[in-house]
Amino acid sequence: MAVVQFMVSVDLSVVNLGLPQIAVGLGFTGAGLTWVIHAYALTFGGLLLLGGKIADRYGHKRILLLGLILFGLASLAGGFSQEAGHLVAARALQGIGAAALSPAALALLAVTFPSGKERVRAYGIWSAMNAAGGALGVLIGGVLTEYASWRWVMFVSVPMAAIALALAWRGVADAPPLAPSGRPDVLGGILATAGMSLLVFGVVRTDQYAWTSTTTLLTLAGAVILLAAFVWVERTTTRDPLIRLGLLANRSVSGANAYNLLLGGAMAASFYFASLYLQRILGYSPTVAGLELLPFALGVGVGAVFTIKLGNRVERRTLLIVGGLMTAIGFAWFGFISADGSYLTDILGPSIVTSLGFGLCLGPVVSAATVGVAPHETGAASGLLASSRQIGASLGLAALGTAAAERTAGRLTPVGLTDGYALGMTLGAALLIGAVVIAFIVLPRGATEPLQQGTRDLVTEAD
Repeated sequence: MAVVQFMVSVDLSVVNLGLPQIAVGLGFTGAGLTWVIHAYALTFGGLLLLGGKIADRYGHKRILLLGLILFGLASLAGGFSQEAGHLVAARALQGIGAAALSPAALALLAVTFPSGKERVRAYGIWSAMNAAGGALGVLIGGVLTEYASWRWVMFVSVPMAAIALALAWRGVADAPPLAPSGRPDVLGGILATAGMSLLVFGVVRTDQYAWTSTTTLLTLAGAVILLAAFVWVERTTTRDPLIRLGLLANRSVSGANAYNLLLGGAMAASFYFASLYLQRILGYSPTVAGLELLPFALGVGVGAVFTIKLGNRVERRTLLIVGGLMTAIGFAWFGFISADGSYLTDILGPSIVTSLGFGLCLGPVVSAATVGVAPHETGAASGLLASSRQIGASLGLAALGTAAAERTAGRLTPVGLTDGYALGMTLGAALLIGAVVIAFIVLPRGATEPLQQGTRDLVTEAD
């Protein structure tokens, strides 16, 4: 599961630094090039809920293996692309594969480690690999783009998928599907997928259409209507629902997903603005910029180790509050970057504080989102969590990117650009303060891992 999560995290960031070469190599237009990113985000974010339900119904291991095969083949096809449309289609297939394997992997983690010290350790390892993949993806993308070819930012996922496939085939136990065998809620699946896809589509296109433009407003309104229809169908259907709405009555599940939404937005912004600052303002090459972001990944690993050490004695709620506050402090420090700054003072210092905070947050938020959930709903709960992270990343990056661009206001000088990046980071701190408030108000008290024995009894009682 750690290899799977590392691969998915790498793929979210590895392509970015190769975009200029991709544009030249395949003849992309300026607007068309954005679809190398959007095609993946759209299918990944739009299909996560459906992917989680399918994993519950047909078996977590089976769907994980199928998702890995599709992801690996799509990566291979993308590397051999000869036209712009071929690469966009390959990225869309990668997103479909990721939407299947990501919730299946998280569900396997939740089922395999239901409670106790092993659960804390498993989620600590998972969170460290999640952050390491995001940070190393930037470095890997920079090195491959600079010294090999843009095609290798696609090919690099193939061996990772093969390794994950071999490990999952041998290391994950076979188990029968845990979901009910009733008639599936096809209409709910269509509405949820269409609504989530339209929401992601509207958000990621804010780089072309302003938030207040008619195009964006109509797209987001359509997404809201579809998702509202999905909720109505889930409340009234006689079939097996895509996601049982009673699941959200679990305060731990609902609170963790709200927290995760804001955390995802802040995380996406941190890599985005830090990478731009290092390259555009401080003048580092993509490879050097990637290397200078490595302490971020190491800091998350250290934070994850602290989570493992403290998880059996400290409440998840407390870890999320402390981690959120620490991360917010790091973002606020980032907000003081200057055009004549340096790596040591403007990036390394706040990176250490921010990454330690992230490391404290990531494992507990995943654990909180799946605790008290029946085994046959772990895929749906995992899909919901992955969806909140993806939507949060899309919304957060689009909103903070727009705010940064407005602060820059066409001043493409080092001072103007830095002012925009600093504002984006400061707003990221505000998102994290919001996450801390959610953890304080919504998440239940007294939830350390050893207390989570008998989660099936909790679900039965809630039902």
